Amino acid sequence: MSNLNLMVVGVGALGRHHARILSGLDGVTLAVVADPREEIGRPIAEQFGARWVRDFRDALNSVDAASVVVPTSLHVPVASEFLSRSIPVLVEKPLAASGDDARLLTQMAAENSCVLQVGHVERFNPAYLAAKERVRQPRLIRTERFSPFPFRSMDIGAVHDLLIHDIDLVLDLVQSEVVAVQSFGVSAMSAYEDVVNARLTFASGCIADLTANRINPTACRRMQIWSESGRVDVDFQTRQLDAFEPSLALQTGLSPVELASQPGADLDQLKRDVFGRFIQIETPDISSDDALTAELNEFVNCVRTGSRPSCSGEEALDALQVAERVLAGMSRCDWRDGGQSMQRAA
Repeated sequence: MSNLNLMVVGVGALGRHHARILSGLDGVTLAVVADPREEIGRPIAEQFGARWVRDFRDALNSVDAASVVVPTSLHVPVASEFLSRSIPVLVEKPLAASGDDARLLTQMAAENSCVLQVGHVERFNPAYLAAKERVRQPRLIRTERFSPFPFRSMDIGAVHDLLIHDIDLVLDLVQSEVVAVQSFGVSAMSAYEDVVNARLTFASGCIADLTANRINPTACRRMQIWSESGRVDVDFQTRQLDAFEPSLALQTGLSPVELASQPGADLDQLKRDVFGRFIQIETPDISSDDALTAELNEFVNCVRTGSRPSCSGEEALDALQVAERVLAGMSRCDWRDGGQSMQRAA
């Protein structure tokens, strides 16, 4: 196929960026914008030269692929309409509201030999890609993903809204079975958990401590990875990467502690020498490429070639199953009753 006709279903805060980017990709025509809200959908469609429809089903026969950017509760009814017709889809994360629903979509994609990509966009963050190249056998991972209260995605909690990103990245890095999950959450603004902390223990011995908070004054997205090759700090927001590696002097000579125990040792100098002489720090330049553009480019390429996406339905299902274990084992405090209740997640 020489030119692909794409549809974007749902053009809210994120979907409008899908429409904008797809309309500018080579070999792609943004043919349809589907959104039941005419005051939102029609202007976006007109801006990017597409046809607006209230119901996406009215245009199923006029597109080659679709990007589905609707509330999580609608992922199955919308995406299944495309998959049942062998129309490739990119579904925003999380793939579905439950593991069973995600498994259904994954099975439909396999039965219809259809591309199903899931929008775990942090996989395309240049800082993460640079970090992944440096990590060997992760042993300890810590993540923080904080944001002000969004007043969107109110049909899910912080686990499916925020933590799912880091669950997916950690699974991608560790490549080992999760053997234990511990978790705690706080409900403060919504009927769901707004703050969550989870510890994942892997068969490899790696431990990952993940924190998500959607009632924070400021935004923050960070990851720290300790592995056999050293430590890597990633700031997803600023796209900065700091790599800490043992120097040749540390690996082959006397340790700093041994040097400090020698007569006449200059402890102040040794303190200054920790970073530089013993531990090397590198802050490489990171690409300025846009992660969402890279994700949509990959989707278009997969539609053209039939190749497997970086995050297919199977990978997204794995992340969702871990997320469900986080929710199932969660003790939760509810601020709305004065913090008196402590309950297990249903």
